[in-house]
Amino acid sequence: MRSSCVLLTALVALAAYYVYIPLPGSVSDPWKLMLLDATFRGAQQVSNLIHYLGLSHHLLALNFIIVSFGKKSAWSSAQVKVTDTDFDGVEVRVFEGPPKPEEPLKRSVVYIHGGGWALASAKIRYYDELCTAMAEELNAVIVSIEYRLVPKVYFPEQIHDVVRATKYFLKPEVLQKYMVDPGRICISGDSAGGNLAAALGQQFTQDASLKNKLKLQALIYPVLQALDFNTPSYQQNVNTPILPRYVMVKYWVDYFKGNYDFVQAMIINNHTSLDVEEAATLRARSLPAFLPSFLLPQSMLLLGAVESSSRAE
Repeated sequence: MRSSCVLLTALVALAAYYVYIPLPGSVSDPWKLMLLDATFRGAQQVSNLIHYLGLSHHLLALNFIIVSFGKKSAWSSAQVKVTDTDFDGVEVRVFEGPPKPEEPLKRSVVYIHGGGWALASAKIRYYDELCTAMAEELNAVIVSIEYRLVPKVYFPEQIHDVVRATKYFLKPEVLQKYMVDPGRICISGDSAGGNLAAALGQQFTQDASLKNKLKLQALIYPVLQALDFNTPSYQQNVNTPILPRYVMVKYWVDYFKGNYDFVQAMIINNHTSLDVEEAATLRARSLPAFLPSFLLPQSMLLLGAVESSSRAE
């Protein structure tokens, strides 16, 4: 009995050690975030083991775990009609809000899910419920794009998928089918989906062949650049739960079909300029204007180290 209690105590202590991470006092429900982070770390470690054993690519294994626990069928309610279809060969899930007599043509949102260009799905519960809520509350048609993921495809195929699907949706006959007002169409996405939405928005503004244009862009914590991994947000969230900086850099490397040997060099921005000393000088000018005071010493130390390294070379 005594040995069982000792073993149980040890297991509880190990579990608490694995789950606990220091968080700012401003975080609401810190234990929920800790448990979510521990669950995701556990799933990552299992997928890495599967990769090491040669059974599957670690991102395929990780996404299988995510989708298996969260996949939701296209289920319609009294308020929102949900259907799975494809637009020009790209899978989409369409959410049609309730019709209103005073508003015969609906607004629309083309939504692109996040997940580091490698994870998640338009068909998991989180995104299904988000798009259902948008369709109902906005009286809108939501098109959630199921673009292909790393490692099955790499950059720029994800962009090609969302461009093809959106161009198809913007055709006059398709908008008419879904009773969408061509003057009220928005593009939106979160995280890596925000990156794809921004890329799509830029392409469409320059495409003179498009009769119908996007009228609004709504980006939710988008990934917008891979040139500087020491911006204020990267420094403030260097060890943030679920998505620390080194993991974000690895997603970029995976997206571009790169090599993990470059991750550490990218973290200190050795991938952006042949003239490192000049780059460090420019950052030294701009950082004080944007960085909180408690991060300035770290930034200047980093810049000094990079500059010294460039001189040594």
